[in-house]
Amino acid sequence: MRGMASIIKGAKGELPYFRKLEGLEGPEPGFFTQPFDYEPHPWVVTAALDLQEKMAEEINHNFGIHSGENGLGKMMGVLVVKNMEGVLGYLAAYSGRLDDGNQHYGYVPPVFDILDEEGFYRKEEEAISAINREVIRLENEVGYLEVREEMLKTEEEAAAFLAALKEQHKDARAQRKKAREQLQQEDNEEKKSLLQQLDNESARHHYEWKDANRQWKQAIEAARSRWEVANASIQQLKEERRRRSAELQQRLFVHYSFINAEGRYKSLSEIFDVTEDKTPPSGAGECAAPKLLQFAYLHDYKVLAMGEFWWGRTPPSEVRQHGRFYPACKSKCEPILGHMLQGLDVAPGKSKTHKEILLVREDEHLAIIHKPHGLLSVPGKGDLDSVAAQAKRLWPKAEGPMMVHRLDMDTSGLMIIAKTRQVYHHLQQQFLHHRIQKTYLALLEGEVKENTGTIDLPLRVDLDDRPRQLVCYEHGKPAVSRYKVIGNTKGITRIHFFPMTGRTHQLRVHAAHHLGLGCPIVGDDLYGSAADRLHLQAIGLEFEHPVTGEKVKVWGKEEF
Repeated sequence: MRGMASIIKGAKGELPYFRKLEGLEGPEPGFFTQPFDYEPHPWVVTAALDLQEKMAEEINHNFGIHSGENGLGKMMGVLVVKNMEGVLGYLAAYSGRLDDGNQHYGYVPPVFDILDEEGFYRKEEEAISAINREVIRLENEVGYLEVREEMLKTEEEAAAFLAALKEQHKDARAQRKKAREQLQQEDNEEKKSLLQQLDNESARHHYEWKDANRQWKQAIEAARSRWEVANASIQQLKEERRRRSAELQQRLFVHYSFINAEGRYKSLSEIFDVTEDKTPPSGAGECAAPKLLQFAYLHDYKVLAMGEFWWGRTPPSEVRQHGRFYPACKSKCEPILGHMLQGLDVAPGKSKTHKEILLVREDEHLAIIHKPHGLLSVPGKGDLDSVAAQAKRLWPKAEGPMMVHRLDMDTSGLMIIAKTRQVYHHLQQQFLHHRIQKTYLALLEGEVKENTGTIDLPLRVDLDDRPRQLVCYEHGKPAVSRYKVIGNTKGITRIHFFPMTGRTHQLRVHAAHHLGLGCPIVGDDLYGSAADRLHLQAIGLEFEHPVTGEKVKVWGKEEF
């Protein structure tokens, strides 16, 4: 098998998935990696570099590193461990599949191999596929297509006829109304007879409408009945397909059983049953992190540190950079890892220390405040503090909504607080019509080629990894940002952003995406690399005062 010779075996009897690590410096990690907020431990970096040297030999997959559009990258993972003999090494894994396969020598196997030819999943999947093929065959039979076309044609003809008749009767009704008004002004012997004729015509049209509706309804029902007879077997097959698909999914969730450091098992169904959606998202359990931990626990390895990195060409929609470490995904992995990490001393996440807003400018109508990084704009889940909560405490007599706009939690800078409902609505209109100019200061990893420019990349949320955003030209909302480079120092670009729209993570994605600037914001742990903070600050605001009409210009103090 390809790559077998490159695998480093451990002690006698060691499985081929264990790769030795030698020459490591520094103490053993004191805590296991916090998977959603981490700087990779030096041992993890060493393991990743070792794996990267071997991947080309071990895996017959085109990562697109040298072949542009012909390849596609993959999220890879390494787990630094000790075996039972105390030998240091690491395990390797990839997220999802490689070349439509789940089993690659030297890379830990999936928690459950749905691609096993002898397993229930492939057999049942083939049975469902056979049903689907039969549905397609029946839906394309001449007899079925004829009765379906007849039904649709009858419905169209009925709609057209009744619409024309309705319009005809409407015109006649208007004429009768006009005639009645004229007759009311006359006094002759024919008046009564003419009014009766108008009433008779109205009654005739009424019954004509009822008869037409009845006749077309009967025709539609007859055509639909013939179609339903032809469609009955198809619907039966579709119901069987739906039932078997649902049963297969539930059976699959049960077979994905995850062990934690305490030796306790939970299925996907049990893990996600306590979440808001209760149903595991597609691909849950197939990421590198759960695979690595599962294998390590089952084979009595001591887990020390873990990291996941992107290797290869980035999909057009995502923000991934070749060789860069990224946190575990939230939607799929957070519930699973929440279970699997129980029993380990996990490193703490970001500091939750209390942070206060700072008053920059104030009058009786509004206030401009500085939001520190790490503080929510509006309340989230739990009892987390926010700008909105602090504003209510500072201005308890304020009326109406106070939060005119928002900043991401990790973004610092200027925000406008409205003290009256009228001021709120006036400022909202200014935001809506792009009359408020916002300036952001950022530090970027790398040097931006053009000193000025505009980035136009539509965005939508990544449904499998909220709140991460994707570039999507089909379903994304317009997102436009202008920029101006301020300077470059030692590979770091100082830049001003001028967002023309206000999408979630807009500047972060526009900075990091390869179709944007290709330079992540320093400290962006979602689209780049973690640091002490996200180096993004709302530094300037320019708007019309809703009451006085004066031009308000505010420039904050630079934080970096």
